[in-house]
Amino acid sequence: MSVAPTLSATALHKSYGAGAARIEVLRNLSVEIFPGELTLCTGPSGSGKSTLLAALSGLLTPDAGAVTLLGEDILNRTERDRDAFRLAHCGFIFQGFNLFPALTAFEQVLLPLKFMAVPVAAARERAHEALAAVGLAHRAHLRPTALSGGEKQRTAIARALAKQPQLLFADEPTSSLDGANGRIVIDLLHRIARERGATVLCVTHDPRLHDHADRIIHLEDGRILRDSRPTHS
Repeated sequence: MSVAPTLSATALHKSYGAGAARIEVLRNLSVEIFPGELTLCTGPSGSGKSTLLAALSGLLTPDAGAVTLLGEDILNRTERDRDAFRLAHCGFIFQGFNLFPALTAFEQVLLPLKFMAVPVAAARERAHEALAAVGLAHRAHLRPTALSGGEKQRTAIARALAKQPQLLFADEPTSSLDGANGRIVIDLLHRIARERGATVLCVTHDPRLHDHADRIIHLEDGRILRDSRPTHS
């Protein structure tokens, strides 16, 4: 396609263990991911999906290969530089929400903006806007114990959204949600890609996401078995 990839990986290898117990999780895997799209990474358990997401986001160092994010060679940076890069450019959404029990929804969203040194007034405005965008403006004052599972995940999305990331990584974001909340989360991920031009990479087992995806990458045994662009009616 004519648009340049925002994320690319070349000849990634990753294994765990040693000797007879050695397991190859990624095998000479190369891929490019583009902006403005919701890209799904699917496949059976143990196929390498979460390992690939961790490698592509710089959370994990592969045994061999190269990863480029926004034109930057992320693997040759120090751990501190990688952390700074992720803080500035990446958003993360996880299955377990990763919310702080003592913080309200508003405070959860505000926290990364403080680390990014966003001015207080601008940070508060961005936090309010992000919660409104996920339909939680009226729940901003509540802590996680008072939120439903769907509301917790939408809070996590708002936290990522408020950073205005160019790259958004989601690991099984709908697996613990019912159908209605799952559809809300899927729609939000698609909107972030389409309306904000973000690169959204989502690891999932959830077939509900397939109808909303711009691209589906299917992994098996650490390799890309299929790479398709669904035609939606």
